[in-house]
Amino acid sequence: MGKTAFTFPGQGSQAIGMGQELAKSYKVAKQVFEQVDEALNQNLSKIMFEGNDDELRLTENAQPALLAVSMAVIRVLEEKGIGIENNASFVAGHSLGEYSALCAAGTFSLSDAARLLQTRGQAMQQAVPVGQGAMAAILGLEFDDVIEVAKQAGQGAVCEIANDNANGQVVISGNKEAIERAIELAKAKGAKRALSLPVSAPFHCSLMCPAAEKMEEALALVNMQSPIVPLVCNVLAKPISEPSEIRKRLVEQVSGMVRWRESVEWLTNEGEVTQLVELGAGKVLSGLAKRINREVKSVSLNTPEQIEAFVLELKS
Repeated sequence: MGKTAFTFPGQGSQAIGMGQELAKSYKVAKQVFEQVDEALNQNLSKIMFEGNDDELRLTENAQPALLAVSMAVIRVLEEKGIGIENNASFVAGHSLGEYSALCAAGTFSLSDAARLLQTRGQAMQQAVPVGQGAMAAILGLEFDDVIEVAKQAGQGAVCEIANDNANGQVVISGNKEAIERAIELAKAKGAKRALSLPVSAPFHCSLMCPAAEKMEEALALVNMQSPIVPLVCNVLAKPISEPSEIRKRLVEQVSGMVRWRESVEWLTNEGEVTQLVELGAGKVLSGLAKRINREVKSVSLNTPEQIEAFVLELKS
């Protein structure tokens, strides 16, 4: 039997209405949303269930909101006897999803994780004045080609790889003018698509260093336990379990590259994982998994129907 890894989505997976069906169907899910609202001293669940896209897309709202949905799914699974300890060998999360993964694995309390993500969202938003930064997705070029494009486009400005998501799907981040140059260079180099992303700040590049400093301060004040299973972390693409190292890597992750392709490759090769279970909003990670390794089984859990089918399959 192969192993299972639980994965947790990042920003971009949010959508109005997410988690509402879970809250209506399961008391434990409803309690998660209430706890996050209380921790943040705001009615975040109202924004999630019936707000508008612009409000939910705000980084300081989107990050704890995505955590809440992932943790609601985890709590429902736990209530049905499917906890991480006995059903997953590793956890991993894309960008903010690392906080969801660590919360699910017992490193952070839910309240602490929600507050950390609110702080992280605010710090990332404030690091670069609006309009000065940008991000773009480059599709259809090899990773090394995108590195070359970013170098050529820099010209004294910041243009760096933010996410290595999958084969032929790389995201760049930096100063707006450099990203615009990179889009044209990537097209000239043969990219299938090179398009600007609708984000509010240039995440995962060196422009985020002020936000990393704020997260270092915030993380230093939070109690952390070793996760019950190892976290395959974004910046190393390998497993870690020691709280002091987790703290260090979460700080690096703010301005560092999300090495998602390599993380999934580690899981499916060295980690001997044959099933990736995505817990939370959307199905972005399941889509990426299929691009990275066609052999791995990938499922997304974010509705009562999906959860019940997964539970039935595990118990049959």
